[in-house]
Amino acid sequence: MRLTILGGGGFRVPLVHRALLDEARRRPADAPGRCTELVLYDTDRDRLAVIASVLAAQAEDVPGAPSVRLAEDLDDALRGTDFVFSAIRVGGTAGRVADERIPMTEGVLGQETVGAGGVLYALRTVPVAVRIAERVRAVAPDAWVINFTNPAGMVTEAMARVLGERVIGICDSPVGLVRRAARAAGADPDTVEFDYTGLNHLGWLRSFREPGGADLLPGLLADPAALTSFEEGKLFGSEWLQALGALPNEYLHYYYFRRETLDSVRTAAETRGEFLDQQQGGFFARAAQDPAASYALWERTRLEREETYMAESREATGGWQRDSCDLDGGGYDQVALALMRAIARGERARLVLNVPNGRTVPALSPDAIVETVCEVDGEGARPLAAAPLGEAELGLMLQLKAVELAAVEAATSGSHRAALRALALHPLVDSPAVAARILERAGH
Repeated sequence: MRLTILGGGGFRVPLVHRALLDEARRRPADAPGRCTELVLYDTDRDRLAVIASVLAAQAEDVPGAPSVRLAEDLDDALRGTDFVFSAIRVGGTAGRVADERIPMTEGVLGQETVGAGGVLYALRTVPVAVRIAERVRAVAPDAWVINFTNPAGMVTEAMARVLGERVIGICDSPVGLVRRAARAAGADPDTVEFDYTGLNHLGWLRSFREPGGADLLPGLLADPAALTSFEEGKLFGSEWLQALGALPNEYLHYYYFRRETLDSVRTAAETRGEFLDQQQGGFFARAAQDPAASYALWERTRLEREETYMAESREATGGWQRDSCDLDGGGYDQVALALMRAIARGERARLVLNVPNGRTVPALSPDAIVETVCEVDGEGARPLAAAPLGEAELGLMLQLKAVELAAVEAATSGSHRAALRALALHPLVDSPAVAARILERAGH
């Protein structure tokens, strides 16, 4: 089986490769559904060469490791592939720096996927993602596209208009939340059943249980010590989680604690994008000069990246450090491989994915992309029935879906009015005048 990664020069690509190597160690080379060839494509050939050197070092002494090929162009990368992992970053880390800094000049949050920064990122990324979807349809119509590209909900929404159900968006935040909550409740993270519904970076865990058992969430919410023993409990605090009666995705901290997070971001010496721009730029420069050291450099840089993840939110809630079990960098790569295995082998799996809504949230269109628990097999992913959302959660979801749809419209049509609507309707942007000035500064 052939797997293609678009954005193959991306910093996190070795995590996917590492997961493939783990599978190669466990399963024979001729096992059905196993990846035997990994194709990488990136418009930045220098970064692609560095990542290729990291993969080569990582695969040393791994029998049956998939071969790695660097494609010359997009169609070459797509032709004959079975799965496409789309992990592009249009504009690079410099684009992210601008997405974060421009909104901050107007006193509103700039963040990669949330708020004005997320909308700006979507306006730049969606047109490229749509062109990729069109080439997949033309060159590899039977391939499945697994979208890693942020903002994942909006990008998947746009690509689905070309590819339908053959594009599936993924994120590691929900599975991380479920696993941390299960451990805190004394349950097995690998076997719990759960109800999670929302949009990408805007969802809620409403129940979880061991097979055949009672819901464990009420007991966890009633135990402040257990509740504040993991990341989301520390971020939101036991009092607020008890009031909500649910466990929110970590990115909801930007909504529920907007003032505190904004203050932390504005007083920080650098934005997250600026940190990553300098950190990754340094890594690629050093690794290009010393390819033999590329793997060790990557591993050291990756750990630093994980240690500083969501640092502004943690600073706003006491400056605590991440747990060691959350620093391995795995998550989205494991979700992607589990999704690929289920489709390729026809085996059933339950995963939180970004897929067409169907009837999961009746207030939304059946075609709208939501993030929810799905059953996956050889036919693809189907959302499972979910408990109704509360009024507050549904209201926020509907408002953000309106933002996503307006952003996709603006990105695909060039409509300034749609772009203004996308920014001005976002709950983290407080006026159409502010939205207009942000768009002007960003060149839209």
